[in-house]
Amino acid sequence: MKAGVSILGIFVADTAYLAKRMPNVGETITGTGFSVGPGGKGSNQAVAAARAGAEVSFISKIGRDTFGDMALKTYAEAGVRPKVVQMDDMPTGAAFIYVNDENGENAIIVYPGAAGTIDIADVEAARETIEQSLVFVTQLEQPAKAAQRALEIAHAAGVTTIFNPAPAESFPEAIYPLCDYIVPNETEAAAIVGFVLDTLDDARRAGDALLAKGVRTALITLGGRGVLYHTADQSVHVPAISSGTVIDTTGAGDAFVGGFAAALSRGFEPVDAVRFGCATAGIAVTRRGTAPAMPRLEEIEQLRGR
Repeated sequence: MKAGVSILGIFVADTAYLAKRMPNVGETITGTGFSVGPGGKGSNQAVAAARAGAEVSFISKIGRDTFGDMALKTYAEAGVRPKVVQMDDMPTGAAFIYVNDENGENAIIVYPGAAGTIDIADVEAARETIEQSLVFVTQLEQPAKAAQRALEIAHAAGVTTIFNPAPAESFPEAIYPLCDYIVPNETEAAAIVGFVLDTLDDARRAGDALLAKGVRTALITLGGRGVLYHTADQSVHVPAISSGTVIDTTGAGDAFVGGFAAALSRGFEPVDAVRFGCATAGIAVTRRGTAPAMPRLEEIEQLRGR
């Protein structure tokens, strides 16, 4: 019996710096805050999905070091089953995150470390985990060839596939037909389709372009404007769901993807799963950090019930 969510991605230790602005090249400025915590898109999504009520397995590679210990502790606390390889000759990844202390906007540099060596052999080793899940999720922080192979395995096994093309890197065209859902943000969607998504009509036009490439459903996240759910037969704009003052948007997309995947695995209809994902993100952005900001199921349900 298929059950739960499997996710291929990376873990990194997030080193977050708060300041009023980014420094210019050659300039040093004083920050207003600093934190170190668990991050990485795939890892964040795994934590978000587990806290949102799903059974979750996370497939990755980490180093045998302090940051690797942080990863394993994070999964134990969140209830994520780690399907990770620990390497002795590569460090666990790390990320530099700038967060604007006035509006929560961010800029990020990621070094994947051990997870940057994930290859097709690693994916094949995780085949059973992928095939036995109801929903499979991956992104582009690990090599694209690994993401493609994992999507191929999931697609062939009848597992619902979610591809988050982030960061906005190039990837093989063969990935598109493997996607039941492709979930770019507006910047990533613009990079794919070649035009800016200034309006909802622009987003729908981008959705059409993604469908033409072979995806089944385009889910374009639009920040404070919510999410566009777009298929050949239906186009629904789901507004953002607010739960308070926005403090940090760093993990918003990961919260949405994790919440959406969790809801699908629990039998939600797709548009209802989108709303569930929006509620997950709406809580996460009111908190500092990434993985630590991911809300619990009861919090999400309370917000959805308002």
